[in-house]
Amino acid sequence: MKFAIVVHAGPQELARALHGLLYAQDLHNAGHEVSVIFDGAGTTWVKTLEDPENKYHDVYRATKELGLIGGVCEYCAGAFGVAEDVKQSGLPIKGELHGHPSLSDLVAQGYAPLIL
Repeated sequence: MKFAIVVHAGPQELARALHGLLYAQDLHNAGHEVSVIFDGAGTTWVKTLEDPENKYHDVYRATKELGLIGGVCEYCAGAFGVAEDVKQSGLPIKGELHGHPSLSDLVAQGYAPLIL
């Protein structure tokens, strides 16, 4: 199966964001195709978790190195003031739906969306 984990969890919802990354790794290790998308307030996690001093940087880095992060919402990264941080992260920027990721495109590609 294919799963798209859309992380909307904001800065006060560490457990949701972290579990999105853990679930992605778990599903990947079980042989599933996974794409994590940071959207809405979830785009702020890129800046936070790119910091090597962050307690959960290793979980983020492992997810990124496995190629499981499919992108970050272009519009929301700008709206939440992290566009430059996202750009520096090297993660793909998604904006096919008026600057936002297209859920219907992911579904058309066979992904089952999980929204956290």
